[in-house]
Amino acid sequence: MRPTPEPAGLPAVHAAAPYGNAVRAMLLAHKERGALGLAGALGGALAGAVGAGTGPWGGAGPLLLVPVPSARRATAARGHDPARRIALAAAAELRRRGVPARVLPVLRQRRPVADQSGLGARERQVNLAGALVVASGARRLLDEGPVVLVDDLLTTGASLAEAARAVGAAGPAATGAATGLRAAVVAASPSAFEINRN
Repeated sequence: MRPTPEPAGLPAVHAAAPYGNAVRAMLLAHKERGALGLAGALGGALAGAVGAGTGPWGGAGPLLLVPVPSARRATAARGHDPARRIALAAAAELRRRGVPARVLPVLRQRRPVADQSGLGARERQVNLAGALVVASGARRLLDEGPVVLVDDLLTTGASLAEAARAVGAAGPAATGAATGLRAAVVAASPSAFEINRN
């Protein structure tokens, strides 16, 4: 998936579906209306996108699914972190398929960010620039296996690009993770999905 304009540092992204109709309804119900029972189906879709980006598993160490965290205010208002919940379901599905996977929620917000929903591509990049950091005690964990950044939705790519920057800035322990970094989402904007469909 490649949004236009593409933010600098965006890793290769794989999406399970275009963001529209039933997929849109499911993501919004899970994210905004607390339909937590949808996490399993959304996690299954995310597991498929992760698999498309990593290919048949034969590597050393588990796949490390690193969710892009929601803003603290949004998490508090919703009562859950949607990307993390979907990542947990995806990791469980991947393990059922014989792929060692675990969720590594190591990204933290180092400063408050504005709600992204009303912002354009450039505004989102400015809003998120330097906002994420890898928790200091978690840096060494990024060396335990291939890292896949995960989120529920790709619109402008600003969130995933910032997450990739934070992982790359984590230091020597994360160097290997940053060079082969990939990302997966449940859905991408229809234009990005159609342009990049295989």
